[in-house]
Amino acid sequence: MRRQLASFLRDRSGAAASEMALVTPLLMILAFGGFEAGNYFWNEHIVIKAVRDGARFAGRQSFSKFTCAGMTDSAAETSIKTLTRTGSPTGTVSRVSGWTNNQISVTVSCTGSAQQGIYSANGGNAPRVTVSATVPYTSLFGTLIFAGNLNLAASAQSPVMGI
Repeated sequence: MRRQLASFLRDRSGAAASEMALVTPLLMILAFGGFEAGNYFWNEHIVIKAVRDGARFAGRQSFSKFTCAGMTDSAAETSIKTLTRTGSPTGTVSRVSGWTNNQISVTVSCTGSAQQGIYSANGGNAPRVTVSATVPYTSLFGTLIFAGNLNLAASAQSPVMGI
């Protein structure tokens, strides 16, 4: 019995296969976690770029569409939200899965001091448009890695230049 046990302990055939069987679950978790993290950061980058595009687009609208209290043109607000979400003022396909116009907000604020130059015709008020979005993150693997309660949030601001 002793010789059989010693012979069994010295035998190395199959050691690599058993080690691989032990390590494979950990490697799979790391690989899928890496895929999920990469997808999360990619989607976050898309949302950040989208709100920046929306703020730039809003900043180039006419002064008549903005007051210090907010937007006066609901069609312009809708086109800003649509451009932010799709990349085109008349687009239909969202940049991020599940993104709707209701998850985007467009707010207007003014500086406290009188401004000159292009703002003098607007009573010295320099309106600033802030485009914000909070989008629920859609996981690659459902609830396997993330529980589904993550949001992608971004905000960008631009002065209204009316050009």
